[in-house]
Amino acid sequence: YGLTDFLLRYLRIRRTELPLALLAALYFFCVLCGYFFLRPVREAMGVSRGMSDLRWLFAATSAVSLGAVLAFGGVVARMNRRQFIPVAYLFVIVCLLLFSGLLIVNIMSGGGLIGSEAETLTSRLVGYTFYVWLSVINLFITSVFWAFMVDIFHFDQSKRMFPFIGIGGTLGAIMGGWSTNQVSSMTESPYLPVGLMLAGALFFGLAIVVMLTLDRMAIRLSSFYGTPMDRIAERRTGKMGGSLWEGLRAIGTSSYLLGIGAYIVLMAVSNTLIYFTQASIILENTDTLSQRVAGFAQFDMLAQIATLFTQIFITTHLIKRIGVGWTLAILPAVTMIGFTILSVWTLYGVMAIFQALHRATRYAVSRPARETLFSVVSASEKYKAKPVVDVFLYRGGDVAGAGIDSLFALLGVTLAGVATATIPLAGVWTVLSVRLSRTQAKKAVMEESHLASI
Repeated sequence: YGLTDFLLRYLRIRRTELPLALLAALYFFCVLCGYFFLRPVREAMGVSRGMSDLRWLFAATSAVSLGAVLAFGGVVARMNRRQFIPVAYLFVIVCLLLFSGLLIVNIMSGGGLIGSEAETLTSRLVGYTFYVWLSVINLFITSVFWAFMVDIFHFDQSKRMFPFIGIGGTLGAIMGGWSTNQVSSMTESPYLPVGLMLAGALFFGLAIVVMLTLDRMAIRLSSFYGTPMDRIAERRTGKMGGSLWEGLRAIGTSSYLLGIGAYIVLMAVSNTLIYFTQASIILENTDTLSQRVAGFAQFDMLAQIATLFTQIFITTHLIKRIGVGWTLAILPAVTMIGFTILSVWTLYGVMAIFQALHRATRYAVSRPARETLFSVVSASEKYKAKPVVDVFLYRGGDVAGAGIDSLFALLGVTLAGVATATIPLAGVWTVLSVRLSRTQAKKAVMEESHLASI
């Protein structure tokens, strides 16, 4: 009992909030575990035919993401969250079963996986389609998850509980990455991607069950977090309404949402530059799809372990001590410093450490702080505008990053030049972080005044 109280104080979670926090963490565990069974497969398929193909896949992903967020906005407008969130995950499961079936048929007919000597047109199309599909879907599944979190937890809770919830997701990512690495290292079977896809589908199915349980508990325990029961019930059962264009329109008319979008784009550009460097290293040091899957899984596992330690020992108290704005500003600093060090010591180990620290900062530090920004917007903006920011603008940043990488390669820009270019970028990024935090604080005061008047 004493240990439980100590952990609750350390994690800044109240005893009445613990059931919700544990279920939310389990939900995120299932989502990220399922995704990290699939991520190394996607990466391996993306680089199997060289870096030039990978660059145009980024452009295709950005185009598809726009159609996807508009379609999802239309679905959200016609359903409540107990309907459209399970539907979203069921769609992922159905697609994974379809991809698995296509790969099985192709292998049984004598074809090989993409990048192998027995590669067929079918295997290439399946590989590239899977890459684009998962690149869009992975942002959706996390965006929907966090939209649900900011819908059931209020502003104060989000600052305290999101770091703990993030730990659940990181443990899921570690389990998925470790399991994928172990299986990929032990077999060269052409059916490896099929098995990993089916494992991912299983965890997305579990995520649906946990999500519905969490939603019911949030309604039952609503009195503990100070939100009137009628408002909770309305968010649970009422349809969002509106049109599929409402998300784009909301961003275009809100300087606050535009600012969040700009932060996402800058983050995506930096991540893409790191991603291409990592992909080049793995492509140069592996020969088969299974080896590439194992290589990407190793990078993922290293990054997630760094993320877990950051979440446990740093993030839990970071937002409270320095505020949302300066917490967001840590990622620009890590990006600038990391590229500077990499330009001096261009080594595989340095790249692995930089990549792990950058992703740990993104997921353990920046992500919880960034998601609190959405705790002060309307339910419609959470489920319609947020996917546009998290999916379309993020993938737009990917395309911009890929274009910058191609331009640097064409001009022969060294890593020292890249490091120099990140200095003004980090400056703008930091100013934006602080301004977003100030605007959020003003919106939170307005929301509290509105709730008090009800």
